[in-house]
Amino acid sequence: MTTGTTGTADEKPLFGPESQFRAFFDDPRWALAVIRATVLEAAHPQIGAALADNSTFVAHPWRRLRNTFLSMRRMFDADPAVREREAARLNRLHARMSGTDARGRGYDAMDRATRAWVVATLYESAVTMCRLSGQPLDQDTMERMYAEYRSFLAALDGDAEELPEDLNDFWRYFDRVVEDELENTEAARIILYRLFDHLPAPALLDGAPTLWAVGRAVVGPLLGAITVASLPEPYRRKSGLPEMPGAATLMQGAYLAAGLTRFLPEGWINPQTVIQTLTLPPDSDDPRARTATALRARMKRASALLRLLTPLSTDTGPDPAPADSAATGEGRRPAEEFFRQVLDQTGDGHLDWPDLAAMARELATRLDLDEPEETRLYDAFAAWWRELQTALDTDGDGRVSADEYAAAVPSLAGPALIRVAEVLFDVTDKDGSGTIDADEHRALFRTAFHRDLTTTEGSYGRSAFVGEFLSFMSGRRRNTAYDPLLADA
Repeated sequence: MTTGTTGTADEKPLFGPESQFRAFFDDPRWALAVIRATVLEAAHPQIGAALADNSTFVAHPWRRLRNTFLSMRRMFDADPAVREREAARLNRLHARMSGTDARGRGYDAMDRATRAWVVATLYESAVTMCRLSGQPLDQDTMERMYAEYRSFLAALDGDAEELPEDLNDFWRYFDRVVEDELENTEAARIILYRLFDHLPAPALLDGAPTLWAVGRAVVGPLLGAITVASLPEPYRRKSGLPEMPGAATLMQGAYLAAGLTRFLPEGWINPQTVIQTLTLPPDSDDPRARTATALRARMKRASALLRLLTPLSTDTGPDPAPADSAATGEGRRPAEEFFRQVLDQTGDGHLDWPDLAAMARELATRLDLDEPEETRLYDAFAAWWRELQTALDTDGDGRVSADEYAAAVPSLAGPALIRVAEVLFDVTDKDGSGTIDADEHRALFRTAFHRDLTTTEGSYGRSAFVGEFLSFMSGRRRNTAYDPLLADA
């Protein structure tokens, strides 16, 4: 079976628009398959530990979804240079993730066998989604798609030797890992039982907490039940996952219904457009923001009506801003809220290096940085973490609690944070002009200049940029450009 990047004259290429994998990008079934694959990944001890320690999927799931989707697009791009650049970026990202799980077992995101399992779950879930939706793939299509996934792994690792070359051997490999290696990890449990029930609203619905809470209360348990029912039976059995009455029928119906969308006109469903519309900040100058703003206004009206008809007893969202801050568009957010929304990027209730690394990762992703700029940014955040740890970690446990942070907030704005702001300015200033123009500002914030920023002749100077960053990270001003960058889900 070939694992090359191009096909013969009679075959479709393994990458690009004609690949079998790319055919699934605009398929709604793929959303169900990706959730299933993510659970199977998280059930692997190494991946589960890496996710628990480093991932932002709990606190910032929409941001994680957007970045993952973009990465997969690049990895299956027709241009080899695009694939190679993205593979290099992913390898740098994974090389920074290693540690020890709760049972003292080491994990390394660059472990070849573990990375092969990630690719295996994506392939097997794609095949399963077609089968569950009544459109099973024929043998030739499965063979061709398997070659694409092995080529994907080869782009990351240099070869695909960790996955069997023969498809029949792959199924035996997959069953063996499920039986012998997967566990009921904390990360898998979070995805199944916490993420869906506590999924934060995307930017589009951020102003309609009641509507979002009601919808989530209905859809969350359904997604959880569908996902559990779709998992391999041996894993469900050894993990003690419940079998809810009717869950198998519900799962089958969900996949069948999603599969019927193939009859819609081409182009009606575009996941990239949907994701970007959901996550656009309210003040973005993207043309699609007009549609998002109109939808957001309707959602707010629907949420207000729903609140009147069926008031909820539970907290459905953040308290509205004080009247004085609402008038100015600014204000100070409480220390606890700032800690939860901005500093605790991984959502584990503490501030430590993975949280700051997640900030650096998001900034580097937004700016599409290469080396050495990416390492400069990570190094600046690492120096800031050392400064924070020294100043705020009073009990010496290697991390900072919300109480420790609240007791010493002024220590947040030390020299290392200033250095972070300066490095961020330098890597945002792509042309080295000493100022950030509208295009460079848009690359970072996905919006042009705001009226409240100090700009001179259509540019954004170093001092204004650094001051804005410091006022957000230490003064905790509301409604700055950094809110949708570091605080939004």
